[in-house]
Amino acid sequence: MKRPLLAAALALASTVAFAAPLTYKIDANHTDVVASWSHFGFSNPIAHFGKVDGNITYDPANVGASKVEVTIPLSGLNSHVGDFDDHLRSADFFDAEKFPNITFKSTSVKAAGKGKLKVTGDLTIKGVTKPVVLDVTINKTGVQPLAKREAAGFSATTTVKRTDFGLGLYAPNVSDQVKLSITTEAIVPKPAE
Repeated sequence: MKRPLLAAALALASTVAFAAPLTYKIDANHTDVVASWSHFGFSNPIAHFGKVDGNITYDPANVGASKVEVTIPLSGLNSHVGDFDDHLRSADFFDAEKFPNITFKSTSVKAAGKGKLKVTGDLTIKGVTKPVVLDVTINKTGVQPLAKREAAGFSATTTVKRTDFGLGLYAPNVSDQVKLSITTEAIVPKPAE
């Protein structure tokens, strides 16, 4: 009688340990935020936002306790067209000299089916904060082989209106709606020595 109870207790303990919440540091080398839009209906350009920094706390046992905080420096903006990057950073668009970062801070995280999440949060661009909802796919959690530490990978999409953030030059001919596609890998930091 004692053995089955011990086995059940050990199984429960291992499940609780496995499901413990972890806080991951975003790996900027394996994270990309890509914006895409329509240019007068002729083409669909993209711009990458790299150098992403932030933390993700993911709690599979209590998804609502999960949270995300991200900073995206406009210095990492790259459309592969230098003159266009300069224009995007100018006061016509992001005004990067005055507002050097885009930020996102989650306000709620909800399960949305197997391996899916809905992450609602405050997106701040050019000093304007608006709520957005990210449709998130959990790519993988586990030990990252090179880092040899726990890691998590997520992909997400959302659509924002640039006029909401004071970025409306040329709208609606250049589409007001901008699709954001995000992929990130985040790793539990090394313990402090």
